[in-house]
Amino acid sequence: MQNHNSKFKSDLKTRCYRFSLDLIAFIDTLPNQRSCYIIANQLLRSGTSVGANLFEATASSSKLEFKKYHEISLKSANETKYWLGLLRDSKKADKDKINGLLQEVTELANMIASGILKMKGKKDF
Repeated sequence: MQNHNSKFKSDLKTRCYRFSLDLIAFIDTLPNQRSCYIIANQLLRSGTSVGANLFEATASSSKLEFKKYHEISLKSANETKYWLGLLRDSKKADKDKINGLLQEVTELANMIASGILKMKGKKDF
């Protein structure tokens, strides 16, 4: 089981896909309020964009295009952190669920950022 868990954590695309599914399930639990609807819409767009851009990168025609998709993915992850924080701090949703999603998107963002730095030839942050 631990071996499978380690493999799952190292597979960035799989984690992004799982994050998107978790995010969709979370959004479906939000209150039926105008503010939640608007934030949920933005959250769904940015959160699912993280993985979508990584998948799109695989069809890139150049290294520059490949790097650009990763940079867009990182920006989407950072935007997702903003929307999740806004929901948490406005007390519109379960804090523990949001914190779990925030932790995962932060880890994904760190992994993506590390990859971008490697593509740029930088080893340290």
